[in-house]
Amino acid sequence: MPKIIEVKNLQKIYYSDDVETPALQGVSFAAEKGDFISIMGPSGSGKSTLLHLLGFLDKPTKGEYIFDGKKIENYSDDELARFRNKKLGFVFQAFNLLSKMTVLENVKMPLIYSDVPELKWDEMAIKAIKKVGLSHRINHEASKLSGGEKQRVAIARALVNEPSVIFADEPTGNLDSKSGTLVMDYIEQLHEEGTTIILITHETYTAQYGHSIIYLKDGLIEKTEKIDQKRRKHNGVLK
Repeated sequence: MPKIIEVKNLQKIYYSDDVETPALQGVSFAAEKGDFISIMGPSGSGKSTLLHLLGFLDKPTKGEYIFDGKKIENYSDDELARFRNKKLGFVFQAFNLLSKMTVLENVKMPLIYSDVPELKWDEMAIKAIKKVGLSHRINHEASKLSGGEKQRVAIARALVNEPSVIFADEPTGNLDSKSGTLVMDYIEQLHEEGTTIILITHETYTAQYGHSIIYLKDGLIEKTEKIDQKRRKHNGVLK
């Protein structure tokens, strides 16, 4: 399979009052189209920084990032913003929904900034909502949903543009174990349909949904572990 993400010696240094704080110190790895990669590490290991760089939300200090065959340094900021909207989907721990808007309205939000004609917005949003099993909640305000339902709405919003890659940042962090497992099952289903998944997590059971786990420590890759697909976590137990 062709590589969709490739990073080489990726570094990120933050500066404050002439003080350098290295967040990433030379990270290199690749993801093929259709991969499911989990990234783990303690607080301060560089997980969030790496996610921001991979999602075009920030730029590296040094190193090379190639997405779908093109170096991101060759994109303008406007091109990166359009590319992010079209090619990437994001699922965050805090859901980031607009509480007074309905499920349908929340899921349509990414389409406002796309090139998709407005006449198609409802159709595309309803399709995404059906995928996460929330058709019966389509006109409910986000504030009236359970935590698990909110995260499923966030997943629908992430996939409404049919992105190439979904970045999930601690998607089960605010959920109980039952709701967390259900959310991970939906993310796994998206992967089985061909979407590349990059998962940021501190939970071992969640990480084991991936094909491989990258362990970060102090801004470096400590090790990479391949997951035996016959023994992957599913519904809280090993197959």
